[in-house]
Amino acid sequence: MSGYTVRLRALAKINLDLRVLQPRPDGYHEIRTIFQTISLADTIDVEFRRARRTAIKITGSDDIPDNLIAKAATAVLDAIRITARVEFRLRKRIPMGAGLGGGSSDAAAVLLALPVLARRRLQPTRLMQLAADLGSDVPFFLQGGTAVAVGRGTELYPVVDLPVQHGLLVAPGLHVSTGEAYRALAPRLTTESAQNKIVSFQLGAWGVVGDGPASNDFETVVFEQFPQLAALKQRLAKLGAKPAMMTGSGSALFGLFGTREQMLRAAGSLADQHVYPISLVSRARYRSLWCARSGRISKTNYGRR
Repeated sequence: MSGYTVRLRALAKINLDLRVLQPRPDGYHEIRTIFQTISLADTIDVEFRRARRTAIKITGSDDIPDNLIAKAATAVLDAIRITARVEFRLRKRIPMGAGLGGGSSDAAAVLLALPVLARRRLQPTRLMQLAADLGSDVPFFLQGGTAVAVGRGTELYPVVDLPVQHGLLVAPGLHVSTGEAYRALAPRLTTESAQNKIVSFQLGAWGVVGDGPASNDFETVVFEQFPQLAALKQRLAKLGAKPAMMTGSGSALFGLFGTREQMLRAAGSLADQHVYPISLVSRARYRSLWCARSGRISKTNYGRR
């Protein structure tokens, strides 16, 4: 029986700015953020073949609760109205529960890949709907690069790609619950008016290519719970990172540096931490990576199982 195989790279993201506003009627919070894809990535090997019944198998994910890969695969196969046997081999490199969107990126990679493997076309609007149903960060990973996100994070506005910058990602291995972070932040949302936050965010978005102000509202409550994260942010800043920030609701922090040499010196000074050298990945580069992946789809003959 013939099928197709492909290897996918699912890139992580950081938040270059993140403001939390009022609760929404749908239970989410209104946010304003700037997403940015980075070079750190999971790898997913996919084997696909048509079958009379759909069967989805994932290896390498035993310790990942509520894996989005299976949900994404089921959703996209239903949308293109086919049944298939799909096997995924996941190699995690993006730390989990760190605010890097690893699970969302894995899901988006599956949404993009399966229609190509099945030789079916899925309309972009339908693809975006499937992504939004899976999670607030998933739609961003359909395009990558740099984008402003509003609403609950699914309303996206691409902005000019940033120049290539080198940075460090520090993953201290602490798990921060996003739900708990929102609940802790909720009583403080009225201390600054939504209008002030939006104006401040706009200044940061306009200056994202330069030295505009940057902020992450979650730092206030997360740093209270984990003061060691505040200390790590200070270390990054003292080593020359600009900005030095937490991403998402944490616990990972990142710092961007003016030169690769400066980044390498900082990495040496943070040898006691789990540190990943990263670079910013533009939207054009993100798309070219996907085109290269889809171009390497190979046909495979499978024996009976």
